[in-house]
Amino acid sequence: MAFLLNCNLIINRIGVTNKLIRSIFLLTIFSFGFLPCYSQQKQLSLTEAINHGLNNYQSIQAKRNYYHASSALQQNSKNEYLPNLVGSIQQTYGTVNGQFGPLGAVGLPGAGGGLAAASAGPAYSDQSWNAAFGALYLATINWEFFSFGRVRSKIKVSGMQMQRDSADLTQEQFIHSVRISSAYLNLLVSQRLMRVAQSNLARTSSIQNTVKARTLTGLNAGVDSSMANADVSRARLAVIEARNQEQQTRNILAQYLNTPADPLVLDTTYLFKIPRLLKTDFDITNNPSILYYKSRLDLSNQTVSFLQKSILPGFNFFSILQTKASGFDYNYSPAFPENFSKSYLDGINPARTNYLLGVSLSWNVMSLPKIRQQVNAQRFVSAAYQNEYDLISTQLKDQLILADQRLENSLQSVNEVPIQHKAALNAYVQKSVLYKNGLATIVELQQALYSLNRAEADVTIAYISVWQALLQKAAASGDFSLFLNQAR
Repeated sequence: MAFLLNCNLIINRIGVTNKLIRSIFLLTIFSFGFLPCYSQQKQLSLTEAINHGLNNYQSIQAKRNYYHASSALQQNSKNEYLPNLVGSIQQTYGTVNGQFGPLGAVGLPGAGGGLAAASAGPAYSDQSWNAAFGALYLATINWEFFSFGRVRSKIKVSGMQMQRDSADLTQEQFIHSVRISSAYLNLLVSQRLMRVAQSNLARTSSIQNTVKARTLTGLNAGVDSSMANADVSRARLAVIEARNQEQQTRNILAQYLNTPADPLVLDTTYLFKIPRLLKTDFDITNNPSILYYKSRLDLSNQTVSFLQKSILPGFNFFSILQTKASGFDYNYSPAFPENFSKSYLDGINPARTNYLLGVSLSWNVMSLPKIRQQVNAQRFVSAAYQNEYDLISTQLKDQLILADQRLENSLQSVNEVPIQHKAALNAYVQKSVLYKNGLATIVELQQALYSLNRAEADVTIAYISVWQALLQKAAASGDFSLFLNQAR
């Protein structure tokens, strides 16, 4: 309704009174009204795109969950300081036949997981089936109160794991921000090149109409019409190719944002301006990628320390409080076989209590040869991590040098493209006028048209190349604010 009111206001302002003209005007407005109107779509800024991608991209969510998991494991490692406190209540019913003989505390895997009877009673000359209830109430404490730094080293290992996962998350966020920025700039170029292709199609179509009119009047040869038709067809193919490229780059950006690949309205100011600040004092060793590789190296070195300390012994404090109950009396024997009760309450009523306190030193001496090779293997892993750390540092330093060189070349291109575009536009206008007056050939006009089309594309590419070079420098140095603060 608001759209129709605006149409009526326009008609009233231009003073259109003729009904026929009024009808034609309304028909034209309605025709454009039903076309997709992307100009009314909300513009997606680069900062909004980055924030949306960081909040929704699946790999970042996965890295964040890994970090939370390692944080929980670190807290679990701190709980290693707590003692083991076990409470047990057991109530049974059975016989108490005893027999002299040696036994080993070895349970058979097929016999209920190694369970065995622990009955204690007098030795009869033959089997007795007297049975009563019994109970056992048990509380034990086992606390390794001194381990020569082994527990503390384990906590440090879990802390290093959390730092590694945190660095991995930060690195993934940094890399994904660069990905989104690069895809954003690429989509800007694709959209602009599609408009250049559409402008070229409009110009070739205009030339085609001119050539047809002059050919019909005999002012131009028929071959000019064929060449003009070929140019229009080529221009249409260029539009199709540009549209295909735009759709592909839009799909890539949509994947990084985890959104549908719908048409996007981007900030076009990057096509007409260059960044103000091109230098950074950011230390490359603080690059998120380098910090991640360093965290892996620190974790491996800490693991070596933990393995070395795991060889050492440990001091344990232990305590046992045991209460027993039995339906068999203290004087139950072959001489008095009737001194027992089948009552459940008599069988579970506590009758005897024992306690035990002690300190023990335990040391698995054979852990020395077993763990020594694990330490050696982990040292080799640390050496490999050091090699990868040195490699990524060298690569980023080389990329930083290349980014500075690319920036310098891109700035020179920005200074040159306006001259090229102005010259190409003047040449096209001149050749167009000359051709219409029969003073130039169709080939000369085609060459001027090609030069203008190329110049328009070069203007777009030159400005975006500066931003892409700055993005490359930000990615290599680790100072993403160098790019983002100027991109707002």
